[in-house]
Amino acid sequence: MTRVDIGAAGVAASLVLIAIAVVISWRERLGLERTIVWAATRAVAQMLVIGAGLGLVFSDDAPIALSWAWVAAMVVIGAVTVASRVREVPWALVGALGALTVAQATSLTVVFGFGILPLEARTLVPVAGMIMGNTISAAVLATRRTFVEISEHRRQVEVRLSLGCTGSESVRPHLVEAMRTSITPQIEQTKIVGLIALPGTMTGLLLAGVDPLDAVLAQTAVMFLILGSVAITCVLLGRGVARHLITPDHRLVLPAQLGSDPNRAVLRR
Repeated sequence: MTRVDIGAAGVAASLVLIAIAVVISWRERLGLERTIVWAATRAVAQMLVIGAGLGLVFSDDAPIALSWAWVAAMVVIGAVTVASRVREVPWALVGALGALTVAQATSLTVVFGFGILPLEARTLVPVAGMIMGNTISAAVLATRRTFVEISEHRRQVEVRLSLGCTGSESVRPHLVEAMRTSITPQIEQTKIVGLIALPGTMTGLLLAGVDPLDAVLAQTAVMFLILGSVAITCVLLGRGVARHLITPDHRLVLPAQLGSDPNRAVLRR
């Protein structure tokens, strides 16, 4: 099979699509020209840095501990990213850090503990990266939806509390709705894989000349890992947010206003 080697010239040629996106934004008056150019420039810079870093991690004499350190850094950066996107939730950083850690630990234990893949730098870092990349958006959605669902249905929660329901019982219907909303996109993505979309792992292996059946099996395992990781992350974050909104004596606590100082809170009865 022919090996695909894009090279710098190929990347430069693909900038034609960026130029088309800029022209479309300009013609339609979307005001996204600078954002598109900045996003493309930032992507190139980040990928060059990552490429250099991976060269060190993947070298034959590099210790596996360096790869684990890379994975830990991804978890921390992922948690910071989630927290930055849901600033209305004061506990998002700690919650995301815990949820992403558990999801990564569970997934990597399955991958390497059951011998699905050999524990090497060339497998550890890419698998952890794919899991993290697909989990962050679900983590943001789970955190925000749980907070919004409970906030918007505050009166219903308070009625249940006044009738003697516990805090967990009072927020349960809204927590379930938030978790369903955040997990469903990944379920739908899993349903259409191979029919409409050819995911990144499979595409990359095919471009590298791997047998199509082997590429399909690898992608199937990755999709299962991602779906499981998304479910773990969403449930942990949803429960975490709900737990912080209910005091030990079963009262509902909400920040004063969405968008206000997240360190301030009022007790709503």
